[in-house]
Amino acid sequence: MDFASNWPLPAHLVMKGIAASNLTISALITFIVLRRWYRRRYFERLERHTSAIRRNWEGIVSGTIPPESWRLKSLDSEIVESILLDNLESLPAEELPKLLECARRTGLLDVRIYQARHNKGWSRRAALVALGRIRAPETVPALAEALDDPDPETRVAAIRGLGRTALPEAAIPIIEGLLSGGLAGLPDFPIKNALANCCRAKPQLLLTYLKSSSGTARELLARVLGELATADMGDELMVLATDPLPEVRAAAARALANGSPAVAFPMLAVLANDPEWFVRLRAVVAVGSLQDSRKIRVLLRAICDLNRHVRQRAACILATMEPYLTEILDKIIANDDRYALQAFISELDRSGAFESVVKAIHTKSRGSAVNGLLEALKQGQAALRPRSADSQKYENVVR
Repeated sequence: MDFASNWPLPAHLVMKGIAASNLTISALITFIVLRRWYRRRYFERLERHTSAIRRNWEGIVSGTIPPESWRLKSLDSEIVESILLDNLESLPAEELPKLLECARRTGLLDVRIYQARHNKGWSRRAALVALGRIRAPETVPALAEALDDPDPETRVAAIRGLGRTALPEAAIPIIEGLLSGGLAGLPDFPIKNALANCCRAKPQLLLTYLKSSSGTARELLARVLGELATADMGDELMVLATDPLPEVRAAAARALANGSPAVAFPMLAVLANDPEWFVRLRAVVAVGSLQDSRKIRVLLRAICDLNRHVRQRAACILATMEPYLTEILDKIIANDDRYALQAFISELDRSGAFESVVKAIHTKSRGSAVNGLLEALKQGQAALRPRSADSQKYENVVR
């Protein structure tokens, strides 16, 4: 039969396949062994060099050890830069000048600036982040140039680098990119975080650009200003509180919480009636942070709000006003709003003040008003809890 004469050819191919498989497996095992040997050797070398550099760290920073002894060795240079950047972020401000001088004198800063301007891809993004960690004013132009890069990841890296410098002048190219539309399409969070870091020491810089901004850029700048505003910016914040954009009004309400009650309270009382629910919510939160007895009137109006979040926040603040809880409860019941009553009772229950309110009511003379309060408490609490051992306990307290 013909197929018997052809048998040696398939067997030969099978043997070749087995040999190739064995060779591939042997090569893979050899590669794994060599890689582990190389990595172990690398980490041992890294540990030796790191220990030596840390022993001589003061000499490297002061300059008594010349940079030429380690600068041209790639591993030593990486170790020195890593330690230097970690110290720049962790040491107190009075020790930073000598570290910055070390970065300038040894050429580490110049190398990173060159890489940030001429490298591409991941290498450039790593250089941009490293420049931000150095926190030197001369890094700002190189970081600002990267904002014009066509790669969005590179632009985000430049924004993060500018933010990590925490320098007010680093915020200017970011704001100008926002106003010109050059940063359109990038996520808001890194931009907002970078502006907050850069303008923390000088929030007035944001006000300067807010006057000429519009649209989404104006909203983002206002949100950052709401986090950083100080008490001496009251007049500017009053103007922002009347802005046609609801996001700007909400940011102004948040910022007014840092102002004096005499200036902030009247405008916050107006914002608590804003057509947009999130503006009212911000205003209620800001009113709750003020030390002003007039806020009870605003909060009693807010606890009857149509929006559940506004009601719950107002109830949360009212439930913390221990000396006035009985009077507040009386006024909420008088409003005849069961949603407001349930929100207030739920916050009293959550804060553990429910029993104290009941006991305070019991101390009053018996009468129809007191019985009405107790009945309202019972009904409101029953609407919030299913019948259980806990609800039975509360009903016994009310009785």
